[in-house]
Amino acid sequence: MNLGVLIADDDAGMRVVLRKIIENMEGVRLIGEAADGAEAVRLCAELKPDLIFLDVRMPVMDGAQAAKEISVILPDAALVFCTAHSEYMPDAFELYAADYLLKPFKTDRVRQTIRRVYETKVRSRVVPARTILIKNREGMTFVPVNGIILIYRENRLTYIETAEASYTTSESLNDLWGKLEGGDFYRSHRAFIINVPAISKVHPYGRWTYVVTLRGTKKTALITHEKLEDLQEYLKI
Repeated sequence: MNLGVLIADDDAGMRVVLRKIIENMEGVRLIGEAADGAEAVRLCAELKPDLIFLDVRMPVMDGAQAAKEISVILPDAALVFCTAHSEYMPDAFELYAADYLLKPFKTDRVRQTIRRVYETKVRSRVVPARTILIKNREGMTFVPVNGIILIYRENRLTYIETAEASYTTSESLNDLWGKLEGGDFYRSHRAFIINVPAISKVHPYGRWTYVVTLRGTKKTALITHEKLEDLQEYLKI
């Protein structure tokens, strides 16, 4: 497996630093570079990278706005912010950033982030579990996979909805997706995993997004335009 990486930074020197780190790592390839946020969004739509390094302060479109648009286009992509400004960190993680690197950063720190994203992508190909273990402050709960209707991320917590109960965990959506990918589950959006047979209705919500109503829960999910097209093709609708 090769991890496709895109760099978006208006500082040419910083792009060189990141490029050299990426080029010296196995299983990772640089597929594009952007000097502003708008170009980053365009290249993400065209090249579909797995990992995007984003500076926060860039011309034309800043990194935060670019991240919002990229998360719609590529909900499964890992976003890593690279900036000298720590005050943007809370907003970055609200956008489900995989990491936040403060400049100047050490080479090993970047490599560690890339390896973690790579391992997450590899784990997502593992055979799905029949039961998942949820750990939280209340202890451990074993949840049958076939009873899960919806999993979503909100306010830095992950919620698992079944017909009988709702569970909360600090595990990331990527970690849970690695245990569930395949079968009846579908990553409809950066913040949502849905059980496809539970879908009852899909209706528009904005230009590029739709709301998904699910049987067995009052909670709704989001699905991007691109993901909906892929799902329709998969189901041959």
